[in-house]
Amino acid sequence: MSRGTQLYEVLRNVRPLVLNSARVVEADLAADGLTVGMRAVLEILAEHGPATVPAIGERLDLARQGIQRHVNDLGALGLVEIRENPAHRRSVLVGLTAAGTAKFKRIRADELGRLEAMAAECTDDEIATAVKVLRSLNRDVRRRAGGDQ
Repeated sequence: MSRGTQLYEVLRNVRPLVLNSARVVEADLAADGLTVGMRAVLEILAEHGPATVPAIGERLDLARQGIQRHVNDLGALGLVEIRENPAHRRSVLVGLTAAGTAKFKRIRADELGRLEAMAAECTDDEIATAVKVLRSLNRDVRRRAGGDQ
C-alpha cells in the first residue's frame, strides 16, 4: 500500500471519529449547559492562561465571531471573565474564573477516566505513534489550507 493510500486511510478514519467524538462529548456536557465549542475554549484557557478572542480562535482554527459567542455564553455561566490587556487596550483578555477552572478540571478528569478503557488492543507505543502521525498530518493539512504549498 502506498504512503498516500495509508495516509488517506488515516484520514478516512479521522472524519467519523471527529464527528462521533463531538456527539459523545456534547451529550456528556449537556448537563453542564456546555457545548463542544465552549469546552474547547475552556481547554485553551486552562492550558495556556488568559488570551484574546483572536488568539483563542487561532489556536482552535475557528473564526473570531464563533469564539466570541462561546466566550459570551461562558461568561453568562460565570466560567470566564474579561480582564484588561496590558499589551493592547482594545483587545481584552479572557480568563477562567475559579468556577471555570474547577468545572474544566472535573470535565477533563471525567473524560480521561472514560478514555482509559478505549482502544484497549493498542499499546502505549502505538498510541504515541498515532499521535505523532496525526500531529504531522494536521500541520501539513493546515499549511495547505492556509495556502502554503
